[in-house]
Amino acid sequence: MATTIRIGTRESQLAQWQATEVKNLLAQYGYSAELILIKSEGDIDLQTPLYEMGVQGIFTKELDSALLNKRIDIAVHSLKDVPTQPAKGIQQAAVLKRGPFADLLVFKNAQSAEAYSRLTTHDLPTGQAGSRFTIATSSIRRKAQWLNKFPHHQIHNLRGNVNTRLRKLSEENWDGAILAQAGLERINLRPANSIVLDWMLPAPAQGAIVVVCRERDDYCLNACNEFNDTETFLCTKIERDFLRTLLGGCSTPISALAEVKENEIHFIGNILSIDGKLKKSIEARGSLSESSDLGTGCAIKLLQAGGQEIADTIRNAG
Repeated sequence: MATTIRIGTRESQLAQWQATEVKNLLAQYGYSAELILIKSEGDIDLQTPLYEMGVQGIFTKELDSALLNKRIDIAVHSLKDVPTQPAKGIQQAAVLKRGPFADLLVFKNAQSAEAYSRLTTHDLPTGQAGSRFTIATSSIRRKAQWLNKFPHHQIHNLRGNVNTRLRKLSEENWDGAILAQAGLERINLRPANSIVLDWMLPAPAQGAIVVVCRERDDYCLNACNEFNDTETFLCTKIERDFLRTLLGGCSTPISALAEVKENEIHFIGNILSIDGKLKKSIEARGSLSESSDLGTGCAIKLLQAGGQEIADTIRNAG
């Protein structure tokens, strides 16, 4: 039965870009679709830091509600924003081919870029350089990794969509802000004065877009399965299994990256204390055919190797 698939999306420019990608993919396979805009709680309160908002599903629950109430037929999310335990009655329908997964450091000006260059190219004693360097981010993961590398720097809260964050950086007395590479590049907003933070491990599933639908909705499930990317599906599953086994929340100082290299899965993950002082990391490889449980296995090993202590500090801080 031919029908128009109603695609639920947040209102931001980036969210609409992602939903339009899904709409175009559906059209390639002969399915008609339209966008339905829905405001999320995470888009309304732009002052409270995400880690203070009970952030599980903060960007997804209004779309989940619309889906379960049949106001929409599918919803499109950044997969890193989706809780590792989906809402009852909702299933993952497709994961799109992954975009860039790295974090970017966007500098306020040339002077800030030069100051950062000095920090990273000179072997200076801790605390003797850059003590007043200020970075803005809403991510507890980015904050923890930054403080682990630069413990004397100042971190400021930065909320809002991509456009709002760039505007705030231009207005505030900050040296730079950390944003996702995929988000900036998808809507052609990456500033020239930005660099990839190749030392910062991304959030689980960063750079990936997911489509969800109601359980037992075979029409939408089959439609979206046409463009499901199996490699991205596997890699993000491994990363999210790692996250769920360690702690379960999507706003935690936990990072993970799984990549396919020469027919193997290469995985690296870490967990940090919120202040960045404690850190445990793990790396592993596995064959493509036997890597489905790699993320869970790595998380268990990391907990046994000292990660449990860090996980406990995160829970107690919450």
